[in-house]
Amino acid sequence: MKCVLSCIPEPTVVMAARALCMLGLVLALASSSSAEYVGLSANQCAVPAKDRVDCGYPEVTPEQCNNRGCCFDSSIPEVPWCFKPLQEQGECSF
Repeated sequence: MKCVLSCIPEPTVVMAARALCMLGLVLALASSSSAEYVGLSANQCAVPAKDRVDCGYPEVTPEQCNNRGCCFDSSIPEVPWCFKPLQEQGECSF
């Protein structure tokens, strides 16, 4: 009796490969983003380039910047990439 191995992968192997591929895609897309506003709204980080106040230091990472409570946007060269957010305007109640 001759034993022949099947070339068709097990369903669990196929699902694991697809999950790994999706994870890689998500990580690639997330790392290609140039603006990060963890804990801040996009409105707070909509600071015109000429009005950005530096909040970081050379080689600051997006995570380090966000941990300082600042916005990170590396899409515009020659301006601070880690900068202070705008203060949200709340309603005053008396």
